[in-house]
Amino acid sequence: MSLLKKGGTTKGIALPRAMPSDVVPMPAAPAAQPLAAVPLSSPPTRTKLDTRGLQRKTNNIQTLPHGTLLQNRYLVEGMIGVGGMSLVYRGRDLRFKDVVRPCAIKEMFQSAPNSETRQLTIKNFEREAGLLATLNHPAIPKVFDFFEEQGKIYLILELVAGWDLESTLERHGGPLTEAQVGGWAMQICDVVTYLHLHEPEPIIFRDMKPSNVIVTPDDRIVLIDFGIARVLQPNQRKGTMIGTEGYAPPEQYRGIADPRGDVYALGATMHHLLTNCDPRTETPFTFQERPVRHFNPLVSLEMEAVIMQTLHYDPEQRPQTMGEFKALLQQVLGVQSGVPASTTPAVATPLHSNVGASTAVVWKFTCEDEVRSSPIVRDGSLYIGAYDTNLYCLNAGSGEFHWKRATQGGISSSPTTWNELVIVGSEDGLVYALDTKHGMPKWTFRTARPIRSSPRVEDRIVYVGSDDQHLYALDGQNGRLLWKHRAWMPIRSSAAIKNGAVYVGSSDGHVYALDAFNGGLRWKQKTQQGVVSTPTVGDGLIFVGSMDGNVYALDAEAGRPAWRFKTGHYVNASPTLAGSHLFVGGVDGTMYALEAKTGKVVWKYETGSQIISTARVDDGKLYFGAADTFLYCLDSTTGMLVWKFATGAPVVSSPTVHNGLVFFGSMDHHVYAVKA
Repeated sequence: MSLLKKGGTTKGIALPRAMPSDVVPMPAAPAAQPLAAVPLSSPPTRTKLDTRGLQRKTNNIQTLPHGTLLQNRYLVEGMIGVGGMSLVYRGRDLRFKDVVRPCAIKEMFQSAPNSETRQLTIKNFEREAGLLATLNHPAIPKVFDFFEEQGKIYLILELVAGWDLESTLERHGGPLTEAQVGGWAMQICDVVTYLHLHEPEPIIFRDMKPSNVIVTPDDRIVLIDFGIARVLQPNQRKGTMIGTEGYAPPEQYRGIADPRGDVYALGATMHHLLTNCDPRTETPFTFQERPVRHFNPLVSLEMEAVIMQTLHYDPEQRPQTMGEFKALLQQVLGVQSGVPASTTPAVATPLHSNVGASTAVVWKFTCEDEVRSSPIVRDGSLYIGAYDTNLYCLNAGSGEFHWKRATQGGISSSPTTWNELVIVGSEDGLVYALDTKHGMPKWTFRTARPIRSSPRVEDRIVYVGSDDQHLYALDGQNGRLLWKHRAWMPIRSSAAIKNGAVYVGSSDGHVYALDAFNGGLRWKQKTQQGVVSTPTVGDGLIFVGSMDGNVYALDAEAGRPAWRFKTGHYVNASPTLAGSHLFVGGVDGTMYALEAKTGKVVWKYETGSQIISTARVDDGKLYFGAADTFLYCLDSTTGMLVWKFATGAPVVSSPTVHNGLVFFGSMDHHVYAVKA
């Protein structure tokens, strides 16, 4: 009869919330049809709330004042959360005289005018108390007491310290990593399997979503809010139409409670965490139109395939159990079945000998997190960013550390140099211009969202895109804004500048040509999906890849397509023009060499793993990284393998070649220099 919409988020001390927020009418069920690691900070010792928002939610509700004593035992210390049918207070159990034992006090309030709705609320609240009392799992909060006092019903629960996953995503400000989300999901599979195998009858959770999952400071998952969980009686599948729009599976709209519905909801939760795309704001059951990698190209093809399988409209096409779902996640993440699910899977592995033809390591430098940025070498120094928030300056010949400069966010943007400055963007939304010698800031420029585009400099002007949907032109001397041009989705492509024009792609699916000096639009050309590839200019053509799977050659003056080449999947890498050939890698795992004038295939090389790294050509050799952990060196004329070098994790960084050395970063936290 109803579907529950988004509830409020409690910051600081996160705790179980039995009742979701206000009930709204469920939309009619459609006809059946096929259808970017953030460490968690410790929770604060005191609850931090938007008191104005909390006041608005409780204007018409009588709340318990601080110091209220319930059952002559539970002391109310303050309110920390409000849902549609319950208030939650931080409390203290005074029965323990010598220690402070905190607890969560959940009070059911009843504001519904309809007596039938009020009775249903009371029934659900009582059912949650009884249900939790029968459960014993480390990922489910313990229930300590249940009582009625002065006409109100109270539930005393374990207080769980941590942040819910929705708050974690908001604090990060962008998609979370595949390894982190996958590790959490495997823990969730374990606890939901416990519910599904519950004796004497299975329990279907029915409200899996990020706000109902707490992650503790030690990265342990706790499942909360059992207000609509349902004990499934034998041979009984029909029930109330209840859940959260966007996460609830299609069959739940028809009142069907089934374990495969929890599989769907966990898939929707992972989709939200990996894409930062809230399903509650989208048309229900349209995940197939919003594949994970459309929003986060760093997610592997294998992980995307597993998630999209769980989100199939037909329950028969999904993993049939949470155990099966977990096994698929283990396979994708390379986790052995004997590894505890509570451990986030590690990606990095020790450096090992290369298979077949190989090259020698000259040096490697260890950063504190993944290296997705691409290096630049100037005057004997190498500059590269890392996801540990630092821009590093190293000696290019020896790898010796010179300096590092911390930002407030991860750096996937690749630096560029101009005059005595090294310029880079950060996911904290700032463009940094640093002194090349010592890393001292000369100027910064703030945008409204993270920066994943790499700065480009031409005629003293710095061009850089932002997730706030703008391309910015800045004065390289002082960072002053010269002009900005708005697209309609994030700009993660980097600019190409030629003959007074700036060419850039946007996640809105367009390639833009702008006047380099005033930002005026010259033309824009639409592709079928987002463009994160950086354009390459040559022979009057603009070459660029699109997430629609095509490589485009566009007329530089008018934007009309001269040709397009279809690959087997997204093209996120940027094309490289060398002589008469265009080189570009695809998420289909293939490096393509195309004729620049016609788009015809000259040769192609299969790696079997997605390629996001942009190829570099030097002295007849082609260098690029792939998700299979290898840096590849091919003969640029024939496509034959010369050597490949293994790191401990995917290589999305684009290599730089200088003085006989190839420099690149790896997601195994290292920067490498190997012989060309």
